[in-house]
Amino acid sequence: MVRRLFWPVLVIGIVLIVMPFVISLPSRSSAGQRMIDGFRPIMQPASVKTTADYYDNVFTKLRPVAQAITPQTVAKFSAYGKGIAAVQAESTKLVPALAQAMHTTPAQVQQFLGAQFPATAQMFASLPQMSQDFGSLIGLMQQNVPVFKRVPPGLDHYKPLVDTMQANVTNYQKIDSLPNFRLFTWFFVIPGILLVVIAVWGLVAGRREAAATAPTPTT
Repeated sequence: MVRRLFWPVLVIGIVLIVMPFVISLPSRSSAGQRMIDGFRPIMQPASVKTTADYYDNVFTKLRPVAQAITPQTVAKFSAYGKGIAAVQAESTKLVPALAQAMHTTPAQVQQFLGAQFPATAQMFASLPQMSQDFGSLIGLMQQNVPVFKRVPPGLDHYKPLVDTMQANVTNYQKIDSLPNFRLFTWFFVIPGILLVVIAVWGLVAGRREAAATAPTPTT
């Protein structure tokens, strides 16, 4: 009777040994451990705090800037750039015209402007560089209009991720403190092997005992 109890034990042991491999537990637990290892630097409290700080105090601040960079804005600044270029073209004629009107030389006009209107004189001198810099800025804006357009939805997309990271710092630490996930297979296999050994030992011992107590046939 006792011997029959070892058969369920044997079956349970075999199931514990085979089941992890049937459900691909070794590869899945290994993948889980790689994921935990990969997220470890990112999910440290200081790292999560830095991530949230960048999101809240840097990237979020870019939303109004990105929303301002539109095709209409680029067109408006392009018009300003054309105006600066036109002023630059006319500025080369301004000094000679003033010299003629004032019956003096262009050098004297430039000296007069520098003395009486230094800011204006400096602006005229800076017009070529100003026009070049403004043109570069407009070109940069125009090239990145599609990128700026994606900033607001990108911020909305990443907000749940940042919130989830902040909310799960403690949960991640608890999971990370567990034994290595690659050992999970052995948590099933080792008890299964022990149960198989016990069951086989009990069956063999029971068989020997039954053979020993069996009545000897008489002649």
